[in-house]
Amino acid sequence: MVGMKTRPVCALLALAMLPLPAMGQLPGDSAKKIAHFHLSGALTETPQEDPFGLMAGKATSLESLLRRLAKARKDDSVKAVVLTTSGMSMGAAQIEELRDELNKFRAMDKRVFVHVDSLNTWQYALLSAASDLSIVPTADVWLTGMYGEGLYAKDLLTKIGCAADIIHIGDFKSAGEIFTRTEPSGPARENLNWLLDGLYEGLVDMIAQSRDITPKQARKMIDGGPYTAERALAAGLVDSVKYRDEFIEEVKSIYGKGIEIDNRYDDDSGVKFDFSNPFAFFSVLGEMFGGGGSKDRAPSIGIVYVEGAIVPGYGQPSPFGGSSGAFSGDIRKALREAADDDSVKAVVLRVDSPGGSALASEIILRATEEVREQKPLIVSMGNVAGSGGYYVACGSDAIFADATTITGSIGVVGGKIVTTDMWNKIGINWVPFKRGENADLLNSRERFTDGQRQKITDWMNEIYDVFKGHVTKCRGDKLTKPLDSLAGGRVYTGKQALDVGLIDKIGGLHDAVEFAARKAQISDYEVRTIPETKDFIQILLGEMSGEGERPSDISVRAGVSLFARRSPLVEAILPIVRQLEPMRAKAMMQMLQRIELLRSESVITMMPMEIVIR
Repeated sequence: MVGMKTRPVCALLALAMLPLPAMGQLPGDSAKKIAHFHLSGALTETPQEDPFGLMAGKATSLESLLRRLAKARKDDSVKAVVLTTSGMSMGAAQIEELRDELNKFRAMDKRVFVHVDSLNTWQYALLSAASDLSIVPTADVWLTGMYGEGLYAKDLLTKIGCAADIIHIGDFKSAGEIFTRTEPSGPARENLNWLLDGLYEGLVDMIAQSRDITPKQARKMIDGGPYTAERALAAGLVDSVKYRDEFIEEVKSIYGKGIEIDNRYDDDSGVKFDFSNPFAFFSVLGEMFGGGGSKDRAPSIGIVYVEGAIVPGYGQPSPFGGSSGAFSGDIRKALREAADDDSVKAVVLRVDSPGGSALASEIILRATEEVREQKPLIVSMGNVAGSGGYYVACGSDAIFADATTITGSIGVVGGKIVTTDMWNKIGINWVPFKRGENADLLNSRERFTDGQRQKITDWMNEIYDVFKGHVTKCRGDKLTKPLDSLAGGRVYTGKQALDVGLIDKIGGLHDAVEFAARKAQISDYEVRTIPETKDFIQILLGEMSGEGERPSDISVRAGVSLFARRSPLVEAILPIVRQLEPMRAKAMMQMLQRIELLRSESVITMMPMEIVIR
């Protein structure tokens, strides 16, 4: 008992010895200022607390960046905004939402200055929305279009002695093809090309609107790439070619003496210390562990995130990063918390997921229905909200998506990976014993028999009918075509989904929040993430004291992490993945997630394939 009581004290003393990030004097309020935002690292969906700045520059949440930009836009002391970047990883829908915020600046006659060292096509789609786009004289502008690669792993499985036995319901539900083919089937290729046509149209429209040219001219501009800095200037892609110091001096000269460039505008990441006070560190810790303030909270709109593959059970947060996946137990708990909290007047479910477990998707959908019985629930779709991602979204009061969101894929896939040849290669034999006719239905030793295949197919059809039943119940009157002609695994951009009635409005996260507030009939409110994000210290101390969050259902926790108990196949492939380029590695890891889901769930609601779009 004594040891347990002293652990937090030891942790505090150890933390007091941690090197602290250098903190400059925060700029004071000025009559005139320019807000500077540097975009780097990954643009995430779910916010992450980082009080000691341990992740500085590595991750920024979309909601926090949009909030900071909106505050600068409404701040009368902010006369303009400057954007620089060292490369921020983001999806097409996130680009669209940031671009809309930049357009709002320009609508208020506030200039948006951008200076970069290089640009690719998607970065250009975002930053061309600036009123002043400048690049360095040695910059390269890789405005070359959109290139995609689909991942197919049949030959890989064959090489390591495995084979996939996959069943899909719906001609366009091709999620299992990555394991059974070396290229897409005819329907899958047709659907993919239609989807890419929609994404490319959105990309072209963004550029055309930003540079005040026609879509035809924008396509010609793209086909003329890549560009050197001078060629980009001559072609009208950029507004100036300058070194960084020249760019800064010009911005200052426009607004005259006394203008202040605020490099950390509304940036509350990291701890601010008063070094004149030797007890400041412990004061900050006291605030961190003080329990979150008064229970009488202001009215709020709660945001609950569904990010990553949808899986059953509960995740295990780590002090060094969140759990991987959208766990149904955690999300159900968050939605119940939002429903029961009287200060939360409406809920926005932010979905950025390619789908996953049908069971987990059903659990989350049911939790959204329970919220709707008490207060408005609005869905905001991010980069991807397909299959299971659409499943959890369809029961809301309204669905928002960006024009370039990828959604739909209403259908199911099931099957298993047969690994016998792999074991034979290393000299291991597994001898089967069974009791019960169908006890070996999901064994990895051999393919389905005809009878087993029919049984699995019938079961999957029932799940598919349930999925379609939810969509019909929730969206029936809004659909412009019979559901069967929209389902079957077909995938849509947000714009295409709006045309057929699968979503309600084109708009981003903040549009969904504002709509939710109007539905709740409130105008003065705060925006809260539910559950509130925990920082490094809170998670660490919770683990050390044995008081970390644990679900009571131990049986559900048995397979809590997607990779907690890796299959031999995953173990064989992971070393290869680590050597790949980041975008391909991500696609490979998502493919491995599908294998793990098939191993544990057998029937999944996932997007058709892993595709890398550049």
